Amino acid sequence: MTLTNAATTRATQTAGVAYAGGAYLLWGVLPLYFLLLVPTGPWEVVAWRVLLSFVFCILLLTITRGWKAIGAIIRQPRLLGWTALAGVLIYVNWQVFLIGTLTGHVVETSLGYFINPIATVLLGVFVLKERIRRLQWAAIGIAAVAVIVIVLFYRSFPWIALSLTASFGVYGLIKKKIGPSVDAISGLTLESFWLIPIAVVQLILVATTPEGITMGANGTWHAVLLAFAGVATAVPLLLFAAGTRRINLTVIGMIQFVTPVMQFIIGAAVLGEPMPIERWIGFVIVWIAIAVFVVDLVLAARRGRRSAHTSLG
Repeated sequence: MTLTNAATTRATQTAGVAYAGGAYLLWGVLPLYFLLLVPTGPWEVVAWRVLLSFVFCILLLTITRGWKAIGAIIRQPRLLGWTALAGVLIYVNWQVFLIGTLTGHVVETSLGYFINPIATVLLGVFVLKERIRRLQWAAIGIAAVAVIVIVLFYRSFPWIALSLTASFGVYGLIKKKIGPSVDAISGLTLESFWLIPIAVVQLILVATTPEGITMGANGTWHAVLLAFAGVATAVPLLLFAAGTRRINLTVIGMIQFVTPVMQFIIGAAVLGEPMPIERWIGFVIVWIAIAVFVVDLVLAARRGRRSAHTSLG
């Protein structure tokens, strides 16, 4: 490899880490942003999130001249079907996340994203028939023990955490299956498009409640913040897509823990959500599983580098 190529590779990887890191940092602070939208409830927030994400993506498609790419996708029914399913899954993820955030369960949302990487590996085994290493099996087993401990001792089924894990895990699986056939902007545009009827129905139902629609009813600052829900939704997803194209999944796997760590700190330290000893035990077990998972990633990366050096030699 020439010095020029090496420098280009390093620059690409640095950019990839910056893009992915930016995405996970933004996802990490999203609970604080959504809490600023109170008194807007989770159902209205998600409805605006869908509609405004679609508007933002239409603008991006126009600016980047991406209509040709989305036209090619529309002519393939199979791809359209996958984008519709992806849309439903990301809707579930957004809705559960908002319910958790706006009802005082930010710590539990962080649990869902702590478990997510391990659940993704499990999906790879059972759906994609991938083979995994012993340490990965150990991490899965330890994470399962953590969930059991939380259910039995904290006496609360972590449905928010497990719903977030399942929806985002399967969403990632679909994105992997679609692969490069659907670019980030086109994918998010179509996913948002499929959800427009759901968003409209939700706004109609919210309008019939005593609180009604809050857009424009709580001052200019609140309206501006709510209007940026689409940007706050789309930008991290687009940064994530840009990052994953430039760095390998091992690096992504380690960076992604930034989000749940930030959400846990926000929930436990900033918002003062309850953390009894039973819950701490469950989280400590989850962190042990994550440590095992990260060690496995590091060891696998080192083995890969040694194999590459051996083949070059």
